[in-house]
Amino acid sequence: MSAHRLKAYIELLIVAIIWGVAVVIIKYTLGGFSPLIFLTYRFFISTVIAIIFFLFVGFKPPKDRKTLLLTLFNGFLISTVSLGLLFLGTNNTTSIDANLISSITPILVAVAGVLFLNEKVTKRESVGILIALTGTIITIIGPSLGNGKTSFFGNLLVLASVIVTVATAVFAKIVLRNKVDPLFATNVSFIVGFITLVPFAARELLDSNFKVITSVPFGFQVGVFYMAILSGTLAYFLWHKAEKSIEIGEVNLIAYLYPIFGTPLSIFWLKEKVTTFFLAGLVVIAIGVFLAEWKKGHYRNLHE
Repeated sequence: MSAHRLKAYIELLIVAIIWGVAVVIIKYTLGGFSPLIFLTYRFFISTVIAIIFFLFVGFKPPKDRKTLLLTLFNGFLISTVSLGLLFLGTNNTTSIDANLISSITPILVAVAGVLFLNEKVTKRESVGILIALTGTIITIIGPSLGNGKTSFFGNLLVLASVIVTVATAVFAKIVLRNKVDPLFATNVSFIVGFITLVPFAARELLDSNFKVITSVPFGFQVGVFYMAILSGTLAYFLWHKAEKSIEIGEVNLIAYLYPIFGTPLSIFWLKEKVTTFFLAGLVVIAIGVFLAEWKKGHYRNLHE
């Protein structure tokens, strides 16, 4: 294995830990903030960090106008759309289900490659993808079969967030191939997120004289800072940096690790229950992932 690939894998492992825990942090922190205020507050902190960074390191936008517009649009999808759906979804379901649904991101990336990039998959991979998607459907519809309509809606929102994330992975690869600085792409996405959300949050902030933020207990404040600094600035920078070095499919494999890091925390900290539908979905997804990814990984190892 080459040194740059090993370094990228280490960076992605750090991201997997941060993002696996992040869904649990989101669920906890939503106990103190509404999704809109939480996101706006989070992006405000990240925007302050971004501005400080640009002041010291320099503002390095891409010179090509189309590349710049694509970078801004991708930032909007990453921040406002994808995270907005994730926060709303997590607010209405368990962090355990949210993490498991998010873990199918690599499978959907493979599907997107077939549909939009004319990529080829083997019969074995196709069967694996179909099985993994079946496991996801079990996880999503499980709550509705048990009269958990709110969780069912939340699961659908999390799935929508994953679909948007797949689109951002493709756009990010295009942007980074055009020599866009990963730090610029990371920081500008948070600025775009703050600018696009603050008009919607302004009334609630002003009507309460900002007490919807200042009156919230310290523990919830820590959750916002975790999401802004670790899950935001640091994790997205490492993710973009790794994506610049290795293949898009490789980068998104970290999503398989989210439940490993998040589920124990959900059980012991948030006291969430592992349901029969979660276990069934987990087993089916794991079988599908094994079928879809094992052969590719084995082939890759033989040729490195």
